[in-house]
Amino acid sequence: MSVLPLVFTSGWASGINAYAVVLLFGVFGATGLTDEVPESLQRTDVLVVAGVLFLCEAVADKIPYVDSIWDAVHTVIRPIAGAVVGALLAGQNGSLPELAAGAVGGSTALLSHFVKAGTRMAVNTTPEPFSNVALSLAEDLGVAAIVTFALFHPVAAASIAGALLIGGLVILIFLAQRIRRFLRRRSQRREERRLADAEARARARPPSGDGSEHF
Repeated sequence: MSVLPLVFTSGWASGINAYAVVLLFGVFGATGLTDEVPESLQRTDVLVVAGVLFLCEAVADKIPYVDSIWDAVHTVIRPIAGAVVGALLAGQNGSLPELAAGAVGGSTALLSHFVKAGTRMAVNTTPEPFSNVALSLAEDLGVAAIVTFALFHPVAAASIAGALLIGGLVILIFLAQRIRRFLRRRSQRREERRLADAEARARARPPSGDGSEHF
């Protein structure tokens, strides 16, 4: 079970930026910094594709509302990437069944993806774009740091990833409640304005009577 912490951490990171995970693992394996990375992730074509897609995500992830569209498209891609990376790591290590590793990596990636996507939707309600850029940079740096740390200290990295995942889920629930209350208040204000406009129009309308004069 020694590979399980690494699978969990890679799944969490894949839910935030799957291309960065593949790129980092591939580079670390190709340069000989670790023996934990399977050769399939070290292939040149895999590294090139992951690098190009990482650059695309780095740009899209920092543009308000474009990031939410990108997240929606990757609702399926990120969990699949987490499952595949987890299965490959398990196959390389041999201490955990590949199917179980894929399930752990995929489910963890799905949860962290929901946290990221939900947080971005909340951030997009702010009028300025700087919060998107700051959050995206923090995510990129966090993924790079934790994946690197996980290759040398997998248990400690998994503990950090687990704490971040739980904290993110708590924040997401809090934000969902705040957004729900905000939408409810906005709907009530719209209804109140509609009723007030209807009442004002009714008062401004001249009274209708028979008013007919008979000669």
